[in-house]
Amino acid sequence: MFKKLAAEFLGTFWLVFGGCGSAVLAAAFPDLGIGFTGVALAFGLTVLTMAYAVGDISGGHFNPAVSVGLAVARRFPASSLVPYIVAQVAGAIVAAAVLYLVASGKVGFQAGGFASNGYGEHSPGGYSFVSALVMEVVMTGFFLFIILGATSHRFPVGFAPIAIGLALTLIHLVSIPVTNTSVNPARSTGVALFAEGWALGQLWLFWVAPIIGAVLGAVVWKAVGETE
Repeated sequence: MFKKLAAEFLGTFWLVFGGCGSAVLAAAFPDLGIGFTGVALAFGLTVLTMAYAVGDISGGHFNPAVSVGLAVARRFPASSLVPYIVAQVAGAIVAAAVLYLVASGKVGFQAGGFASNGYGEHSPGGYSFVSALVMEVVMTGFFLFIILGATSHRFPVGFAPIAIGLALTLIHLVSIPVTNTSVNPARSTGVALFAEGWALGQLWLFWVAPIIGAVLGAVVWKAVGETE
């Protein structure tokens, strides 16, 4: 179990440091920044690379909502949920702490939102609570559906990380303007601890909505995608 939890810790660390780091550091320059597209690609690449690196050790969840969804789909033992989620959240917090240390080394640094997720006035595009809720539920639901399909026996062996990484990239391309894209409670928690106070106040939505979406995605997969 230690190796599995270590893999989840490292995978989630990489996701938060690479994905949120691209937003905090590389997207911050008006002329040289990578923009929404670059941030979306960065998140997809973190999952793709770590899924290949440690996926065979822990399953490559790196996300509490994914772990819950896989447990609902009976692809993951429910008894391992708590330790996996603890490892994922710990990895996200440590990654956010390291990212904060790096970012704060710039003259005039202000944490601001620090790549946190939000709605209303804290949505990048000013989208409402309802918009954020629907987006996070739908996107996480499809993410789970894709994960379950890509890791099924019908999918060519060895290609699942590519499909999953590209799915996460697409999710970010669509939903960054609405919520800054969570679909991952650990990712949301890590950076919220270092952002302005509003981030913690809105954090609950980015636990509830992704988990609801993951459960729905697993249920739909069981009904539509799963075969004997």
